[in-house]
Amino acid sequence: MSGVSRTVAEEDAGLRLDRWFKRHYPGLTHARLEKLLRTGAVRLDGARAKSGDRIEAGQSIRVPPIDPGAPRKGAAGTPSDEDARFIRKLIIAEEADFFVLDKPPGLAVQGGSGTRRHIDGMLGALTKGRHRPRLVHRLDRDTSGILLVARTASSAAALSKLFQSRKVQKVYWALVLGVPSPREGEVDLPLAKFGPRGQEKMRVEEGGQRAFTRYRVVDAAGQKIAWVALEPVTGRTHQLRAHMAALGHPILGDPKYGGTEGLEGLVGLPGGLQLHARAIRWPGPGGRPFAYEAALPTHMKAAWRLFGFEEGAAGKRPAGSGLART
Repeated sequence: MSGVSRTVAEEDAGLRLDRWFKRHYPGLTHARLEKLLRTGAVRLDGARAKSGDRIEAGQSIRVPPIDPGAPRKGAAGTPSDEDARFIRKLIIAEEADFFVLDKPPGLAVQGGSGTRRHIDGMLGALTKGRHRPRLVHRLDRDTSGILLVARTASSAAALSKLFQSRKVQKVYWALVLGVPSPREGEVDLPLAKFGPRGQEKMRVEEGGQRAFTRYRVVDAAGQKIAWVALEPVTGRTHQLRAHMAALGHPILGDPKYGGTEGLEGLVGLPGGLQLHARAIRWPGPGGRPFAYEAALPTHMKAAWRLFGFEEGAAGKRPAGSGLART
């Protein structure tokens, strides 16, 4: 069978097969993909597959000869002028191989059932020549902060390999209910998905996928609220939200994992999920690391003021700590 075999990266784990093709082969129409699947031209771990199959890291996808170029001009999904202006304003840094975006809360990274406006649908506005930018990783809809977007397929592959080898350090800031004890530690609990489609949730379950998170309490408001820095070593769906809930300290503003309960007396607390992808860092050529930060969104700045937290406090940390670079 002609074509190429591609290994599913960790950051693509959990995607539907058709979403994987949309991410990596934006020029392929859904109708064409369905035909390739029906005829067996596309294989998942050597077997026939369906567009709705969920893929996992390490699986092999056999892809027949396909032009991975950008969608045709004027095709469905071409961003409007308004969306084009919008996504350009999200750019924190523009490098030769990638963009660093600051995703606002409430905006989906990819499309899904009932989701018409999303980051992936706007990336055509950043296209240069025939190369359409590609997502390298994801954030939940209500999580704000740093999102990495590759300029080309080759740069996407290189960055995905860095993520897969866990050479990329991501640091999130969150407000949680209560104060974790110990104030610094690790969470190594396997997660599995359950619930009906569209309402999926993660829970700790023996036999689930390994999920590993480092955390540190940066500051606390009594015993009621804590500001934590979180470093997800693995990249499972809802990992930080599920892990903090499993510790008994759910992230504020997270109705799915208990973060909207027990907030009596917190007058003036702004709505919205209190989780932000603050920083990203990975080794670059010549020993020069790539490192970027995203400022807190408006609703989280308001929460920081309410509890008297100072953003600079996160840097008061002994040298050598992984969570210090926030």
